Amino acid sequence: MENKKVRVGITQGDINGVGYEVILKTFAEPAMLELCTPVIYGSPKVAAYHRKSLDLPTNFSIIESAREAAHDRLSIVNCMDDEVKVEFSKPDAEAGHAALVALEKAFDEYREGLIDVIVTAPINKHTIQSEEFKFPGHTEYIEQQLGEGKKALMILMKNDLRVALVTGHIPVGQIASTLTKDLIKEKMRIFHRSLKQDFGIGAPRIAVLPLNPHAGDNGLLGTEEEEIIIPAMKEMTEEGVLCFGPFPADGFMGSGSFTHFDGVLAMYHDQGLAPFKALAMDEGVNFTAGLPVVRTSPAHGTAYDIAGKGIASEDSFRQAVYVAIDVFRNRQSEMLANANPLRKQYYDKKDDSDKLKLDSVEEEL
Repeated sequence: MENKKVRVGITQGDINGVGYEVILKTFAEPAMLELCTPVIYGSPKVAAYHRKSLDLPTNFSIIESAREAAHDRLSIVNCMDDEVKVEFSKPDAEAGHAALVALEKAFDEYREGLIDVIVTAPINKHTIQSEEFKFPGHTEYIEQQLGEGKKALMILMKNDLRVALVTGHIPVGQIASTLTKDLIKEKMRIFHRSLKQDFGIGAPRIAVLPLNPHAGDNGLLGTEEEEIIIPAMKEMTEEGVLCFGPFPADGFMGSGSFTHFDGVLAMYHDQGLAPFKALAMDEGVNFTAGLPVVRTSPAHGTAYDIAGKGIASEDSFRQAVYVAIDVFRNRQSEMLANANPLRKQYYDKKDDSDKLKLDSVEEEL
């Protein structure tokens, strides 16, 4: 299993941003082709335009489906018949449509079993909006398309720093009214399960951040901690989840306290992502946990301010590919480990002979 190349489906994202630049820079390194079989969903003409404009050496093959992908070469599935104009740094509806078409094709081929994981290049959340895409971001769209009824959890990560969000892409004014004990418990269960299944941590320790400054200061600055967050944590502790806090958010990251935990659960978007990106943006990865599909993306956006200049760093995108491969293999390992469980062995306390008893799995079930 370790030697089998993972088939990585890559969506082109916004063609006027840095998506193709970081993709092509990543796979200019021949060693990447030894780790996986990369398949871009997009436009070969657009890819060629970016390659020429940025003077990149990356070669690729044009294919009609991932079925045709060579294992030792970067391939591009042509998702668009029409000509698409590239205008670096410009938010454009045509570019948004091109990003959506690539997403849809990648999802179709994932459903067919032609790719194993999906890595998404950054999109413009405004220009991609349409009848088919009425979501605040990739995470919500993927949850609806490939979630199979399961709930997604956004995790931003770099190495052992993993930050998950209870609430995601919602206005700040709606955070307090959205936050409930059940929602916190739901997200913590997904986080706990992902830390075990996707990252191989046997007994993960989760730090919880508050909603209010100074964790509410015993009710002086808010009551959500006492009324919602702490009760949710107590119930999760009873379920066997190792959760601690809530820790005042202002000093938790800067003091290095996060290094004592396997994951950090933040209550809202900027509470978790602002310090994370300050610490780890260059190599940060956005991982969508809780869903059957393994999906990652770089931690940055379209970066219009530097698009077309050839100075975008591919480190975050490369790490997104690495994480997708690692999580896929971890899930395969867990599946194999649990495929044929051993029968339980025990001694009957009422039997003085200490005769070994065996219960079959069927009898236990």
